[in-house]
Amino acid sequence: MTTFDALHDMGDPLGAARHVRESLTPDDTWMIVEPFAGDSVADNLNPVGRVYYSFSTFLCVPNALSQPGGYALGAQAGEPAIRRLATDAGFTRFQRVAETPFNIVYEARP
Repeated sequence: MTTFDALHDMGDPLGAARHVRESLTPDDTWMIVEPFAGDSVADNLNPVGRVYYSFSTFLCVPNALSQPGGYALGAQAGEPAIRRLATDAGFTRFQRVAETPFNIVYEARP
């Protein structure tokens, strides 16, 4: 299963991650494609990060907060936040497998 640029927009990304986990067999993989983001504001003070912060402030965060769930990832969710989400959802293996200047691809396995 693959999700593209979606978790950071959800009001309940943990619920979605748990649903993905419950849908997978032990041999399956969840590929998570999210915008390239560091874990701190300083990590994101570059041309792409600045544009992503503006999108996130006006679109992603308000969208997530408008939904039920109470676990919005906030602006620029970096690898530690995505890893924590996958772990909290029951995934036992997590790694970054690819990146571009715009996206990071993670692999989560049961």
